[in-house]
Amino acid sequence: MFRFIVRRLLQMVLTFFGATFVVYALMFAATDDPLQALVGERPLTESQRAALTARYHLDDSFLQQYWYYVKGLLTGDFGTSLTGRKIADMLADAWPVTLRLSLLAILIAATVAVVAGVVSGIRRGSIFDNTTLFLTLVVLAMPIVVLAPLAQLVFGIKLGWFPATAGRDASLWQLLLPAAVLGSLVVATELRVTRASVAENLRADYVRTARAKGLTGKRVIGVHVLRNSLIPVITLIGVDIGGLMSGAIITEKVFNIPGVGFNLWRGIRTEDGPLVVGFVSVLVIVFLVVNLIVDLLYAALDPRIRYE
Repeated sequence: MFRFIVRRLLQMVLTFFGATFVVYALMFAATDDPLQALVGERPLTESQRAALTARYHLDDSFLQQYWYYVKGLLTGDFGTSLTGRKIADMLADAWPVTLRLSLLAILIAATVAVVAGVVSGIRRGSIFDNTTLFLTLVVLAMPIVVLAPLAQLVFGIKLGWFPATAGRDASLWQLLLPAAVLGSLVVATELRVTRASVAENLRADYVRTARAKGLTGKRVIGVHVLRNSLIPVITLIGVDIGGLMSGAIITEKVFNIPGVGFNLWRGIRTEDGPLVVGFVSVLVIVFLVVNLIVDLLYAALDPRIRYE
């Protein structure tokens, strides 16, 4: 187990610097005039431009700029946004908002996917199974950029069932609609994987043996089938963390939630390279840590799995 964790940590370090290098290169290539994009239509004097250019090393080469970023990162400094704010302070303000939204989205998606997936796997070919198949296909066909404003218009404005927007100190009720929209990105895939895994495990030899020993149907499903069926689902949930973070860019923008996604959208729009790279770096760390935790959970769910 120890050697496995060490290998994974070394892989995480390489992945982290590789991802940040690619993101930094993309921002460097896409940046036209970040200083003018920051001030908008207002005039920018030559002295101000020269001072800001020297401050953010905008006249240096790509490798030099990336080296300044890595050197600051290794000392715990995420840099300063082009607006003058410390990126670490912006992360401290934005992360609690996005964390609540993402956890609520994961809870909604996992609950719906596991419950509906288990029922569909047990009752294959039933009306419920066919209905969930149709609904998941509809959800998969609708991108988040369409689903988020549509849900806001229908359920938030027209019907008034939920608040149309949410702020920094939004309650769970205000976050429910954006969390459901965000969770819809992954619930369809998780539901179908759960359904297929349950259906496969129901045909396994250990299920027939458990039933032959006189175990009740609830115990067979709840203890044996569900435990083994959750392994691919948990893997998928770990991968879906990245999808939820990327979907949060659209969701937080539509519902006016000042979280990580909202700040990323603003940074991309204003060509604020330090802001985008700093926030993406933290997202990469979260994604890598979550996937490491998922790998370690395998052994807890299935005693047959051991890390040599």
